[in-house]
Amino acid sequence: MSIALRGEQLSRTFRSAAGEVHACVDIDIEVAEGELVVVRGASGAGKTTLLNLLGGLDRPTSGRVWIGEVDATDLDEDALAELRRERLGFVFQSFGLIPILSAAENVELPLRISRTPAAERDERVADALRLVGLADHAAQRPGELSGGQQQRVGIARAIAARPRVLIADEPTGQLDSRTAATVMDLIGDLVHTQGLAAVVSTHDPLLVQRADRVIELHDGRVTSATAAAPRTRAEARQQRAETA
Repeated sequence: MSIALRGEQLSRTFRSAAGEVHACVDIDIEVAEGELVVVRGASGAGKTTLLNLLGGLDRPTSGRVWIGEVDATDLDEDALAELRRERLGFVFQSFGLIPILSAAENVELPLRISRTPAAERDERVADALRLVGLADHAAQRPGELSGGQQQRVGIARAIAARPRVLIADEPTGQLDSRTAATVMDLIGDLVHTQGLAAVVSTHDPLLVQRADRVIELHDGRVTSATAAAPRTRAEARQQRAETA
């Protein structure tokens, strides 16, 4: 498997009236195609900062980020924005849907911004909604959908541009445990069937069980990085049933 995302010696320091805050310190991370990596840690551990650095939403104080074969660290803002549009999909805790737009229109919006031709937009939107199990809800607005369905729309929007990397920051933070498990199963299925590389932050130990690899952060530093125990399909199905 090829490496889709890599961070090398990533550090991010913020300055405040109280002094310097070291949000990330010398972090090395690689994520391969078809791999789901979960970053876990308490609030303030540096999870969001790390994901922002990997996704090109923030720049490291030191260290470098590669997205595929591209060193994104020193790109100008226009080139970095283009790289994000072409290679990355983002899912956020807050869903971030526009209330007056239908599910399909929310998924389509980034494709309109990137000036994807209309026929191709329609195909990609339909494919994305089908993959997240919402093909029959395309015309509904966010207020007519459950929280889990809204997050599925958010995931569909993230994958509609067919990125190689999916970055999800606490994607289940506003969901109950049963819905959260379903959403994480969906992300895992997309990673393994579509060949995505995914980095997901969470503090929920139940969701960590869905990961291929787990990275623990504390005070901006990696304290452990472990591969998840191998599971058979039957074991995975049983785990989903137990959390349903």
